[in-house]
Amino acid sequence: MNLHHLALRRAAAGRPVRVGLIGAGKFGSMFLAQMPGMSGVEVAVIADLDPERACAAGRTVGWEAARIAKTAFVASGAEACTHPEIEVVVEATGVPAAGITHARAAIAAKKHIVMVNVDADALAGPLLAAEAQAAGVVYSLAYGDQPALVCELVDWARACGFEVAAAGKGTKYLPAYHAVTPDDVWAHYGLTPDEARRGGMNPQMFNSFLDGTKSAIEMAAIANACELAVPADGLNFPPCGVDDLPQLLRSRAAGGILDRDGMVEVVSCLERDGRPVFRDLRWGVYVVLRAPTEYARACFKEYGLKTDASGWYAAMYKPYHLIGLELGISILSAALRGEATGQPHGFRGDAVAVAKRALRAGEMLDGEGGYTVWGKLVPAERSLAEGALPIGLAHKVELLRDVAAGQILRCSDVRMPESEAVRARRDMERRFAPKPAAIAAQ
Repeated sequence: MNLHHLALRRAAAGRPVRVGLIGAGKFGSMFLAQMPGMSGVEVAVIADLDPERACAAGRTVGWEAARIAKTAFVASGAEACTHPEIEVVVEATGVPAAGITHARAAIAAKKHIVMVNVDADALAGPLLAAEAQAAGVVYSLAYGDQPALVCELVDWARACGFEVAAAGKGTKYLPAYHAVTPDDVWAHYGLTPDEARRGGMNPQMFNSFLDGTKSAIEMAAIANACELAVPADGLNFPPCGVDDLPQLLRSRAAGGILDRDGMVEVVSCLERDGRPVFRDLRWGVYVVLRAPTEYARACFKEYGLKTDASGWYAAMYKPYHLIGLELGISILSAALRGEATGQPHGFRGDAVAVAKRALRAGEMLDGEGGYTVWGKLVPAERSLAEGALPIGLAHKVELLRDVAAGQILRCSDVRMPESEAVRARRDMERRFAPKPAAIAAQ
């Protein structure tokens, strides 16, 4: 609760926290929009495959010519990681392999790393966090994204002495969405393809939110950061409004839908017939907590909390998340407190690739939000036991055999070229998983 005052001190001392941003897309642009009003923070370097596009992003969000002139625009993320003036690197490319490479480069250069790239975190985050700790720097999930906001709610609940029954986020979900491709995604967002194109919106990226992939990735990150359990056969996406959170998201033994207390889950803003849920949580995050004593249970009632029928379970939630507009919290927390706004502590959940349709040998997989696969959340133990293919490695790899629609792909189903991302994933499994690695040595 003192980040602003700490930032003011750095500003007064003439030592603002200097940031290197990798990726000037929507998230990065939203962060840049906040910069003129932030104290004690400066963006010194912006790395993007198209530096001119990054420069244009600064102008679009309202940067003055003087601010643009003193910012270095480069094409190499590695250059941002090793720049001598940088204290914190923000990785916002959204590409898992690039995220791993950039995180390791930042760590090697003794820079704190804020991982907007939750895709990379779900693939190898526990390993990256351990490497950062060994180097004496902070590896952090990005505030503004839902995983970090859930981590904050879970930490608050546990610090107050409550048991966490469930935690997660809201989204727009129907079972049919798992089969949606970039060709038909915009109808589900109420846009025409021309409108989306004029807005610079990437259909595959937006489809990854719709088809369930991003929910799986984000819940894997939350499970790994908050040491929460994962549903045995994927997220249930129950239709649920904020008033029903404590009634629904508790163990079946207590009358809810979860296998047990202490799990992640995503709630949908749509009933299964497409009707809107009353008081939905589409844009927000939540935690369901359990009163530890009869006295606390009575306090829930006295102070007007919405509870389950027993009165033992209640929910806290934030109805919105502001993406890059909130990113400064992570940057300041890492630089001024040496603290992460969420980071993985183990390997509990994994986002694995599932065939969207019948796939044939010789086809190339196209990763998150594409035409071939969607991402499903499963327990890490199951992923490893079945040799499942992580969704973060299901891009530009060739199928070796036919795979039926709805089937989880295995690492043995694809020709997996050796890469830093594959090696990092393999190392993460060896260090953090209780069972043999799913990705055999090539």
